[in-house]
Amino acid sequence: MLSLSPLTLEECVEVLKAAGEPTRLRLIALLNQGDLTVSEMTEVLGQSQPRISRHLKLLGEAGLVERYQEGAWAYFRMTRDGARAKLMRHALNAASPSDAHLARDGERLASVKQARASRAEAYFSANAESWNDLRNRHVADEKVEAEILKLIGRAPFDGLLDLGTGTGRMLELLADRYSRAIGIDSSRNMLAIARAQLDEAGITHASVRQGDILNLPLDRESFDVVTIHQVLHFLHDPLPAITEAARMLRPGGRIVVVDFAPHDHEELRLEHAHARLGFSQQQVSDWLKHCGLTVEKIVDLPGGSDKDRALTVTIWLARDPRLLIAAEPISPSTGTA
Repeated sequence: MLSLSPLTLEECVEVLKAAGEPTRLRLIALLNQGDLTVSEMTEVLGQSQPRISRHLKLLGEAGLVERYQEGAWAYFRMTRDGARAKLMRHALNAASPSDAHLARDGERLASVKQARASRAEAYFSANAESWNDLRNRHVADEKVEAEILKLIGRAPFDGLLDLGTGTGRMLELLADRYSRAIGIDSSRNMLAIARAQLDEAGITHASVRQGDILNLPLDRESFDVVTIHQVLHFLHDPLPAITEAARMLRPGGRIVVVDFAPHDHEELRLEHAHARLGFSQQQVSDWLKHCGLTVEKIVDLPGGSDKDRALTVTIWLARDPRLLIAAEPISPSTGTA
């Protein structure tokens, strides 16, 4: 993780030199509004890919932007943490929003995001019938989300990690509580939907990326809350996923698991690729405890009457029991024993 300590004079000069060029500052302004590929930035700025790539390389070396791979595509995002990022945010805040270059870039970026949204909508429409069929089998999403908000509480926190983020709904739901968030999913189609949803909601402090939830490309102990929403039933062995999620927690951090209670809807194996037909309260609790977590609360949300064979949704809330113990400040020596 980047240091939060103040920059030296030389480091300030390095950052300002890296950003002190019109195209590079425009790139930073674009990436401050969300993750983009080189081709998308090329389309917005109207410059060649090699030129854009050279500028991004310089910004990356200065610690101002980060690159990550998603299949054959490379995405870039503005660095969010550290003193260098803070200095750049001050620079962006000082720039006039009516500047001709920035205003034109904003218009072109809106077009790029609209094209993204159209592609995502096409995929969503093609699969909507299947998704809606499953949603109709369990308690309303609104009720589940209300319970998640209740369990997490109103207190703000720094980092959220959403595993198997899908359409990015958890990133949207909790956007007013976290300072930064990352959603991980293996499907590029789902990530396209998530990016479009975040764009539409105007959420710029969250990003999504392709990755394996069993082998996360992230630093351990980096997040205060990890959500695993309707993911475990796709896994033949969910324990490794919970283990990896627990590895991401800071001391005192929390995990929220949302999934189905045990059921007998065998058709979900073929129709929706479910590997597991729900989980008992004890089963998931045992996995969480195996990872060193303390289970704080379990909530069942029945979907309807027994006659309807509706699915029950269960929510588990667990916490990393380690405490962050701040050392007492040492008083200056007074020369007395």
